[in-house]
Amino acid sequence: MREISANEIITAVERLVLSACCVLPDGASSLLDDAVARETNPAARSMLADLQANRDLAAAEMLPLCQDTGMAVLFCELGQELHITGGAFEDAINEGVRRGYVDGKMRLSVVRDPIRRGNTNTNTPAVIHTRVVPGDKLAIKLLPKGFGSENMSAMKMFNPTASTESIEEFIASVAIDAGANPCPPVILGVGLGGTVDSAAVAAKYALGLDGANPDEFYASMERRILDRINSSGVGCMGMGGDISALAVRIIPQPTHIAGLPCVVNVCCHCARHAEVVL
Repeated sequence: MREISANEIITAVERLVLSACCVLPDGASSLLDDAVARETNPAARSMLADLQANRDLAAAEMLPLCQDTGMAVLFCELGQELHITGGAFEDAINEGVRRGYVDGKMRLSVVRDPIRRGNTNTNTPAVIHTRVVPGDKLAIKLLPKGFGSENMSAMKMFNPTASTESIEEFIASVAIDAGANPCPPVILGVGLGGTVDSAAVAAKYALGLDGANPDEFYASMERRILDRINSSGVGCMGMGGDISALAVRIIPQPTHIAGLPCVVNVCCHCARHAEVVL
């Protein structure tokens, strides 16, 4: 049995907050560079170049990529042979998030009640998804999720006999109908199958993936949906152009014979995430 202290987790999460909020990951960064190279609309190309300049300055000065530094969503894989000492696991995660946002001078956006509101002034509690896995390591991936794009997300319960075409049409329509609201070009995370809750978690996790689905069936779906969105002409920031979306990432899951849940989680070009293994 390996031991790790709660303080180590706090420090690691604090650093993840700063890194994720300020440095665009290589995968998302490459997608942005590719979009600039492919865009033919001069105005849209100029706006995409501004996003590149913002990315570069944010990383160089360790400043937030966006004024909405998001709600912290964490995916944790906790090894069953790992023992945490000196504090509770989720308390340590939340303390790391608090330090990262408060001490890092990030915007504090979390309210304690969905209707009565009231800012917690710590950007906690975080949303924490934990899996217990073999081994004695702790893997943590942190995704700060802004709500300009989160608010454009959608779900639909398809009949299990639904055609692939109808599913692709729905996914694409989420981005197209959102127009300028999620600050396109967007990245879509899609959870397909499972249950309502597991599809939503998969859709969020998909935003942190790089590369196409390894299954060519779903990889081809991703390409068709991406082409459909980009042919819409929504363009960068909704001002028209060739590039309305940068990527579509689908995570399929086993599901019930009577259903076919589909959740689309929308993200702007700034698909922020950072991860560490302790």
